[in-house]
Amino acid sequence: MIHHSDAGAQYTTFRLAEHLDAAGLVASIGTVGDALDNALMESAMGLYKTELIKPQQPWKMLAQVELATAEWVDWYCHRRLPGEIGNIPPVEYETNYHLKTTKPQITSTI
Repeated sequence: MIHHSDAGAQYTTFRLAEHLDAAGLVASIGTVGDALDNALMESAMGLYKTELIKPQQPWKMLAQVELATAEWVDWYCHRRLPGEIGNIPPVEYETNYHLKTTKPQITSTI
């Protein structure tokens, strides 16, 4: 398994490298000043903050944030209808993609 990150100071420490190695993970760090490999995550985090975190602050307990986050992720994946993918939920889009690109397995009846 690979842990990919940007080149932020918190991701380039020896302590993190040792922790990843102990967990059997390989570190992968993007090039400095190149946010292209991180664009999708930055976009998702921006939506998360804009749609959930900022409108409901101040949060009083961590448990509230954890529960609200789980509910938001469920909504984002199963009920959100992004126009960029045809106004269907992301989970449905991904399922359709795999159905179209996965070749059926040949089975024997012998």
